Amino acid sequence: MFTYLGSKFNAPWHFHPEFELTYIAKSNGMRYVGDSVLEFEKGDLVLLGPNLPHCWKNTNDNEVESKSIVLQWREDFIGEGWLTRTEFSDIGKLLTLASRGVKFGSTVTKKIVPVLCRMEEQTPFENIISLLQVLNVLAHSKNKTVLSGNNFAPKLNVKANERISLIHNFVIENYRRQITLKEISGVVSMSEESFCRFFKKTFSKSFFTFLNEYKIKLACQLLIDSNKQVAEIAFLSGYESLPFFYRQFNKFIKCTPLIYQQKYARAFVN
Repeated sequence: MFTYLGSKFNAPWHFHPEFELTYIAKSNGMRYVGDSVLEFEKGDLVLLGPNLPHCWKNTNDNEVESKSIVLQWREDFIGEGWLTRTEFSDIGKLLTLASRGVKFGSTVTKKIVPVLCRMEEQTPFENIISLLQVLNVLAHSKNKTVLSGNNFAPKLNVKANERISLIHNFVIENYRRQITLKEISGVVSMSEESFCRFFKKTFSKSFFTFLNEYKIKLACQLLIDSNKQVAEIAFLSGYESLPFFYRQFNKFIKCTPLIYQQKYARAFVN
């Protein structure tokens, strides 16, 4: 278990053989888990299975403090075969679901965070008991969301891992201007045709679908967090054409920017 504290989350797109539970104590941005691209904010609690590619990236240009509490463990942390026992069946179902990533609601997160904070001061034996208690609470949570799609199957290697990190970083730095297929394929030293096959195989979507999804999620953040006009938000999200921005927003969010903004405004009032 460890606590990360810094100006920004800087871990690249990566995967590892351990399960991971990550709590975001401070900061916001975009969360990549498998083929999922979604916003994250303070209070985000996500469970990841072994070898599930992931990273958290800040999208705010300002230097703001970022903090997360990360708990990692091997499947056999209390021995081989423990998940086959009847008393652990609910935890087993949760850990199977974790292969696609699971995000938990605020109610259960508030129960879990104090336990996570105490674990840094506990003995290894006490931490085993606490981890089982945490997993049991999470397993019985009714408010959880699976992140990656049904068809996502991680097949990444170290070389692919490096390529995806380069692509993510390039998108973050250049999304406000037009990015061509020739340019992005050159970033990872691939032909355009090879790049398209690689990206589609990895994310089950085209690069430009991924790019527009990323930009629309940024627009969603701006609609909630700022008082800017929709036209300005479209421009800041990398869209020069307002009609195209509206079409893409409706494609991914299933409503207009103003309706989306009004929904969140009502939620904060209530």
